[in-house]
Amino acid sequence: MGHRHPRVTVDGNSLDIEKLVSVSRNFAKVTVSRAALDRVNSARKALEKRAEGGEPIYGVNTGFGELQSVKVATSESGRLQENLVRSTSAGVGQPLSAEETRALMVLRLNTLVKGHSGVRPEIVKLLAEMIDFGVHPVIPSRGSVGASGDLAPLAHMALVLMGEGAAEFKGRKLKGAEALMEAGLKPISLREKEGLALINGTQFMTALGALALNDIRNFFMQSIVVFSMSLEALGGRLAPFDRRVSALRAHPGSGVVASEILKMCRGSRRTNRGDRVQDPYTLRCAPQVIGPLHDLIEYCEKVIVTEMNSTTDNPVVFPESGDIISAGNFHGQPIAVALDALCIPLQAVAAFSERRTARLTDSKLSGLNAFLSMNPGVESGYMVAQYTAAALVSEGKVLSHPSSSDSIPTSANQEDFVSMGAYSAIKLRQMVDNSFIVLAIEALCASQALDLTGGPSAPRIRKAHGIIRQEIPRLDRDRALSGEIEKCASMLREGRLVEPLL
Repeated sequence: MGHRHPRVTVDGNSLDIEKLVSVSRNFAKVTVSRAALDRVNSARKALEKRAEGGEPIYGVNTGFGELQSVKVATSESGRLQENLVRSTSAGVGQPLSAEETRALMVLRLNTLVKGHSGVRPEIVKLLAEMIDFGVHPVIPSRGSVGASGDLAPLAHMALVLMGEGAAEFKGRKLKGAEALMEAGLKPISLREKEGLALINGTQFMTALGALALNDIRNFFMQSIVVFSMSLEALGGRLAPFDRRVSALRAHPGSGVVASEILKMCRGSRRTNRGDRVQDPYTLRCAPQVIGPLHDLIEYCEKVIVTEMNSTTDNPVVFPESGDIISAGNFHGQPIAVALDALCIPLQAVAAFSERRTARLTDSKLSGLNAFLSMNPGVESGYMVAQYTAAALVSEGKVLSHPSSSDSIPTSANQEDFVSMGAYSAIKLRQMVDNSFIVLAIEALCASQALDLTGGPSAPRIRKAHGIIRQEIPRLDRDRALSGEIEKCASMLREGRLVEPLL
């Protein structure tokens, strides 16, 4: 389960991506702050007081969606909430991983403790205990349209709190009640608004988006390292990365990329080779192509962290005034747009990488052995590895098409414009996986090219090359490459080439 991290305090206001990763990937425990529990209690009392008056309150004593005009008796309020969770549990497809499920759960916990959802403290405590004990609801990945939030995925989570559905506990898939019992926990019966409060929100798309963004940060830095390895292997020129050039077009990301390339190449005796005046774009324009990814990461992190610390369900309770307002904070469009946008520069950087792989493996362009083979003809070297990169880059052209630009209305046209943000998150996750593989193929080809030409000369590039060679040997003769590509992609995802360098 990974090494233990300090507890993360969940208070509704201070969650960030680093803390989320600590809980989801490293199994840090969570603590709900005392002030947050007090807010939860105040909101519950305000909700119960308003409900006693008998006035129609959406989702408290009425039906849902198109059934909002149907009044529900007080005696049926608990059954209304539990039936909502059951009927909404209509997700299909591959379940979320444990880390994705934990991220979703801690995000839901964080929005509940802001104190505007109206749940009892018991709901909050049980959800926190499930995170701590590792009771992970089985949550299908398909079925959300990101309208009233991620209803279906969150409903599969809520089922387990009720002792229904399915959950994984200590590596076994169990019925929800059994998983809770084995963890020493008890299911809870829902009351007014609690089913709606558990399932109304954007935690599926935000969880997947936050984890993807964490990985994209690594990808950005690793892409600069790998670019620098290729630049040295191909004898590229350093003049395009002069800080005076970046200052004339002062996009922040471009300046960061140019500066990091110069750091990587400091001390190189192999750059600036040959008598050409200009390099091709894939060597010359790294600041302009990789830089926009940096700038969009910065923007999207602000969007995602804001969403992580927001109240995203409906209706919202204001304990001070007693007002309960039905609105649209659950709508996924702000997150969907950000996740769709991230796909575009990610695809560009992956495509940029594949073009250098093609250059490294083409003897007419590189001046090196054909396909970086030690014995071209009898052996094919990295020929087909470049095919794999090309295939994944082509897939990225489809994945980078936005989901959030279209809508299919739901709930008898009550929800007549939906965000489709869940798929924005799913395809971003796939693009991240693909992009690391594309970059890994370039890293392997650049390492081989450096070996063929006497090895790297810049100290930082030499370190990065050495890290790869510790686990993946030089290609002296043809062998199956798929396992090595996957291994290198994992190294890049873990940030292995950057940590010793910066």
